[in-house]
Amino acid sequence: MLDPESYLASRVHQIDASGIRRVFDLAAKLDNPINLSIGQPHFDVPDAAKHAAIQAIEQGFNRYTQTQGVANLIARINTDTAKQYPGTLGAADRAQLAEGFQTLITSGVSGGLMLMLLACCNPGDDVLIPDPYFVMYRHLVTLAGGNPVYVDTYPDFQLTPERVERAITPKSKLLLFSSPSNPTGVVLTEDNAKALASLAAKRGLLLASDEIYDQFCYDGPCPSVARHTDRVILLRGFSKTYAMTGWRLGYATGPRAIIEQMTKLQQYSFVCAPSMTQAAGVAALDVDMQPYVDEYRQRRDHVAQRLLEAGYNLTTPGGAFYAFPEVPQHLGITASQFAERTVKQGVLLIPGSVFSNRDTHFRISYACGPEQLEAGLDVLANLGKGA
Repeated sequence: MLDPESYLASRVHQIDASGIRRVFDLAAKLDNPINLSIGQPHFDVPDAAKHAAIQAIEQGFNRYTQTQGVANLIARINTDTAKQYPGTLGAADRAQLAEGFQTLITSGVSGGLMLMLLACCNPGDDVLIPDPYFVMYRHLVTLAGGNPVYVDTYPDFQLTPERVERAITPKSKLLLFSSPSNPTGVVLTEDNAKALASLAAKRGLLLASDEIYDQFCYDGPCPSVARHTDRVILLRGFSKTYAMTGWRLGYATGPRAIIEQMTKLQQYSFVCAPSMTQAAGVAALDVDMQPYVDEYRQRRDHVAQRLLEAGYNLTTPGGAFYAFPEVPQHLGITASQFAERTVKQGVLLIPGSVFSNRDTHFRISYACGPEQLEAGLDVLANLGKGA
């Protein structure tokens, strides 16, 4: 009799099924749950992007593109990047940037992360990631053969150079982080961005800056390490800003030698990002999404106020659309146990153990319908008081 288990590679047993996916599965079994777990905007893709994709399909733009992506999308991203970070790249590299050698269009930021780790991580290399972290990070590091090494950022979730330096090992090669952060919503400060750039140069680290939420930065322009160093792979995408989560479109910008190897790996894996999606991306970049950002800023303020008034310990998020409050200690339970209680009241959230070595906090997303959000906050307020 066939034993399928005997054919599986050992790497698959080193990876757990996503705790977020388990919540999604649970949601499918509940009638009209209050879903504060999902990390995607409540608004729809801009019409301009939809129309551009439809037009591309109807005009036959349905075949493979060049592996690195279509020229007009690359050129637009390069121009915008050069304006944002004029000091990041040397003069020679800026000349190459204009020719499109510095940017790779990827199948979402997730695709870019995988390609970056496969290109840069040797078996046994240590990859530093902050704790809490985006759930995918440690598993992608494992797939690449590396060892995730955690940088404890509790209680304020700031990625400081002092915290990173304490975690550096002789095998440390790369620091991978997101800002604004998923799950905490905390934004890297400009001082810490500059200091991390200096630390990377001193300790020989490559920085991988996941900035998928860069437009959702509520208290000023979003700081980036790319403003202070060329020792960085900048990863951004269209999923959050333009609600294009299912369209799988992102990009990676960085040193030519690394991007070229990522492009080669994409040739033998993803092949290219979807053609019609790239056409939509060009159109999306001209859409003003500020009204939605302003709405989410108001939501951030409201969520923080409600949770703090209910007695939760919360580091107020500066970006993204998540809050990461601590389970009230007087309840005497873990975040996983707290999540079980919320499920019984029809509210879905993500326990902190999905994102962390601790199980003390939980993530809620306020990128849902306003009625759902308010109903969920009512439940959390009652539970926080022990009701």
